[in-house]
Amino acid sequence: MPTIMAGGRFMFENWAVFPDTEWRPVPRWALVAWLTFYALFLGYVFHRHGDFLFIDLANLVVHEGGHLLFGWFGPTLGLWGGTLLQWLVPFLLAAYFFTQRQTSGFAFCSFFFFENWLYTATYMADARAMVLPLVTTGDPDHVEHDWNTIFSSLGVLQYDTTIAGVIRFLGWCGMIASVVWLVWRGWKAQSSLDAEGRRFQAFLGKGN
Repeated sequence: MPTIMAGGRFMFENWAVFPDTEWRPVPRWALVAWLTFYALFLGYVFHRHGDFLFIDLANLVVHEGGHLLFGWFGPTLGLWGGTLLQWLVPFLLAAYFFTQRQTSGFAFCSFFFFENWLYTATYMADARAMVLPLVTTGDPDHVEHDWNTIFSSLGVLQYDTTIAGVIRFLGWCGMIASVVWLVWRGWKAQSSLDAEGRRFQAFLGKGN
């Protein structure tokens, strides 16, 4: 019992000081490299106009794995499981980097968490048309269009493109917000380093 209480106090103390833990600074060269990468990627996404992206090959693998994983808990959760795992993987990675206060890692995973929304939006928009090629890990003769089935069960199939538009818009907002946050953190960290450098120089000047 005392061990449990001591462990509980330790966890509480850690969480109490957690908000005051400093984010790890990103060197200026690394910040420039990351911003170049995000700018190029966003330009690539914009010019694809909602088409399949190269990163979506990885998203597709995770998506299909989600059907298999959540399928153990029933057909309904199995149907939703593709999108659930596809969103959950980058979200949990972002949460990990958040707890570690790793600035670039958190921004990267947050960015691709929202990029997955674009993939989902493309799939949603196809719910009625069903022209996208479908992939399945099960019987190829019984391929199911996730969002046609989901929207039909919810009675919102006629709003598929509207819902997809909202999800796509939020995905873009999230990606841009992730980059803006990275810039803000980098600028703030650099300002702190510059201030410390000036204080150090002032201290040396007083010593002389």
